[in-house]
Amino acid sequence: MVNSAVDVTTIERIGHDEAMAITTVEGRRFLEQLRSLDAHDWTRPTACDRWDVRAVAAHVVGSAAGQISPREFLRQVRAGRPVVREIGARYWWDGMNEVQVRERADLTGDELIAEWVGNADRARAARTRLPRPIARLPLLNLPAPVGRQPLAYLFDIGFTRDVWAHRMDIATATGRPMDLDAGHDGRIVADIVAEWAATHREPFVLELTGPAGGTYTASSGGDVVRIDTLDFISILAGRAAGTGVLRNPLPL
Repeated sequence: MVNSAVDVTTIERIGHDEAMAITTVEGRRFLEQLRSLDAHDWTRPTACDRWDVRAVAAHVVGSAAGQISPREFLRQVRAGRPVVREIGARYWWDGMNEVQVRERADLTGDELIAEWVGNADRARAARTRLPRPIARLPLLNLPAPVGRQPLAYLFDIGFTRDVWAHRMDIATATGRPMDLDAGHDGRIVADIVAEWAATHREPFVLELTGPAGGTYTASSGGDVVRIDTLDFISILAGRAAGTGVLRNPLPL
């Protein structure tokens, strides 16, 4: 296992141009997933507190709307501020996300799909146009262990990770296999592993199983972990508990 492992320090992080290409693919896969759902799937509970599948989709669709327009993004932030305390959350984006869901509470699955079709490419285009000097501004103060980050952290790959993680949530909730491959999903996972390893700096050997998996090492010694790729991501994102080196989170 170790001989074929990838040293996490050699993983090239996803930059802007690659992130936009990944976003195009992820947007298409999310659309395909939504179109595959039946009437019962939309009401199934997910690992996200308070949200069923329809609410998860509403959040992703609403997030894309905010990415299209700075004015809409700021409107969602302001509308979400009083909601943070109401729902017992800690962060401004929790309120913002809840607003996205509530504002689409009356939409059907087909209407959410139609809004995604209208929003996804426009959101990616807006993120592509974000001037690099602005993207480099360290305006994001995120929870530990991520901490202070430039806007690019969110607008390059962060929003796309969110869609990918929620595609995982929907697949888990509905019992439908998640469309995974090494080239697209494996690249997202490798980037997550590289960032996660850099935040805690503990040695490990990590074998992630499944189509998007791989084997990764950090230094020598430490925990040797073999785990399904999606279970690993669920633990990092706080959807499940982890022990040993997996006790270290990485909010997605």
